[in-house]
Amino acid sequence: MEKIRVIIDNKQKAVKIPTGLRMLVRRCCNAVLRMENFEGPAEISVVFVDNEQIHKLNLQYRNKDLATDVLSFPMGENGVYDINHSTGAKILGDIVISMEKAVEQAKRYGHSLEREVGYLTAHSMLHLLGYNHEEGGLAKVRMREKEEQVMVELGLPSTSSYVLDEDEE
Repeated sequence: MEKIRVIIDNKQKAVKIPTGLRMLVRRCCNAVLRMENFEGPAEISVVFVDNEQIHKLNLQYRNKDLATDVLSFPMGENGVYDINHSTGAKILGDIVISMEKAVEQAKRYGHSLEREVGYLTAHSMLHLLGYNHEEGGLAKVRMREKEEQVMVELGLPSTSSYVLDEDEE
């Protein structure tokens, strides 16, 4: 596979980034691109933020007045991407992960922070490649299957369901 550059920036102080988490994010990005038979060099930006920062971004870009776990900012459309002219890499886009939400959700679902951040990265990478689950149905099911396929490949299989009982929502 071609060279994949994953630029990771930690812009929050709420959660200490565990040793190895950056490498896991890079492995996750590579696993998604391999699974999708992505061709050519690629560049992805991943930013760790806190709930306040992601809340502002969610309001600004999606008009949703709440903190969320991850935001995806794709730079391509229909497989056509901007190119970094100094490297020749396709610029896939930006992934913004709320580390506070990742910690909350890891506890909520009973798995590790590493698994949660890996899942959020895989989820967001699929968005950068054009997948969408917003309408639900088969597209949502396919996206979920691909996310889990990556998690299994990375040795982070699901230990619980993401489906919550009504009283947990």
